[in-house]
Amino acid sequence: MKRIVEIVPARPGWYARWRLGPDATRCYPVTLWALLEENDGGGREVVGVDCVGQWPGADDDADANFVRYLFQTPDSGVPADAESSPAERAGSRAPAVPAA
Repeated sequence: MKRIVEIVPARPGWYARWRLGPDATRCYPVTLWALLEENDGGGREVVGVDCVGQWPGADDDADANFVRYLFQTPDSGVPADAESSPAERAGSRAPAVPAA
């Protein structure tokens, strides 16, 4: 069992790439990085959690296999196999602020 030592937000441009099939991959934006530690304090690792809640080693990631993390500068666009975040797909925007 592992415990979370620290959580930090991911900067824009980080993606987690998952293999969905022999010729299909999908990237999701990484939303946070978590520093995990073995309960005995022996080993540590950093994992990224993407916008749909997946991370390498999760119990429920059987539908896709983690390939790698990648960084693409925000001004260079998104990877060709990128999927938008759930908030972007829903078209969410910040609520309008009423005039005073």
